[in-house]
Amino acid sequence: MGRHLRRALIAASVLLAVGGALLAFRQRPVPVETEQVMRGRFEAVVEEDGRTRVRERYVVSAPVAGRVLRLGVRAGDTVGRGDLVAEILAAPSALLSPRARREAEERAGAAEAMLQQAGVLVERAAAQQAQAEADAARVRALHARGTAPLQQLERAELAERTAARDMLAAERRRHAAEHELDQARALLASADAPEGGLERHEVRAPVAAHVLRVLQESEAVVASGASLLELGDPADLEVVVDVLTTEAVGIRPGAPVAIERWGGPVPLEGRVRRVEPGAFTRVSALGVEEQRVWVLVDLVSPRERWAALGDGFRVDARIMVEAIEDAVLVPVSALFRRGAGWAAYVVQDGVARERQVAVARRAARSAMISGGLSAGETVILFPPSTLRDGSRVSRTR
Repeated sequence: MGRHLRRALIAASVLLAVGGALLAFRQRPVPVETEQVMRGRFEAVVEEDGRTRVRERYVVSAPVAGRVLRLGVRAGDTVGRGDLVAEILAAPSALLSPRARREAEERAGAAEAMLQQAGVLVERAAAQQAQAEADAARVRALHARGTAPLQQLERAELAERTAARDMLAAERRRHAAEHELDQARALLASADAPEGGLERHEVRAPVAAHVLRVLQESEAVVASGASLLELGDPADLEVVVDVLTTEAVGIRPGAPVAIERWGGPVPLEGRVRRVEPGAFTRVSALGVEEQRVWVLVDLVSPRERWAALGDGFRVDARIMVEAIEDAVLVPVSALFRRGAGWAAYVVQDGVARERQVAVARRAARSAMISGGLSAGETVILFPPSTLRDGSRVSRTR
């Protein structure tokens, strides 16, 4: 009897040990987030950062090199067409050395002599032209009475035309000599002029507009063509968005745009006006070169709603590319690659089942499914790496 009892106790101990081991190594449910597959409207959108921009802007530049005086206008001021916005003192000529001054004086003297010579040539050409015209008039009269041959008339008219051309050439030589003398005198005058005698140039507004920004606030020496300030109408704004070229091919003019996170309480409405034909290269934050293109968007919402927007403000743009009604929708976070296709985990009776799915369209947050899933099924979001087909799961929400 003792022997049988001892065997029964040993068998019970073994069974308890095996049961404990089974309980210890039994698979614990994997905690997962889930969401139901829905049926509804699928919207394919392109989401990118954008910025506002005045549609017609004017950059006022310095017409000459010199010292620009401190501007009297500030950003936000209103100016009319032709209003004075800047004054520039033209840069003085370099100081002349004694030798250079002597050469400039001699050049001015030579220019005066050339002008006098040109004047004499003009007087001689005028006398020759008057004589040729008189001779031609007499020959025409004689030829009309039949006393002068045709050949003599032709020679007289040729001399008249030649004298007229000589007169024109002489006047042009005198005109060139006047300019050369003016240049020589200007060189001497600019070298001798004091600072107070510098030539003053006035810069005026080309259009009636607002001052967007002042690029040169303080008095400074600027080069010819240097930008001084920008003008434009803040009420005439557009939104520029740079998108990948692979996404831009699906954007059409007239597509609706939602302008979000611009600072206001509700999104603004916009319409795509143009997708520019030329792309540019930009390096992403990860150091990858991307081909991108500008998309221009017109604001459709009333001006009163976005009156606080200005030039260069940052916004987020959601550009509608495609809309499909009554589509099977699944969150993009539930999909993962499996070979060349897509797959998702479906929860059935607390167990994860891997399912191959056919993705027809993808957007930033949801995807349209053409096969593999049905509306009402529950899928696992962000499947963990430890999850396998047949794993027990527990929903965290």
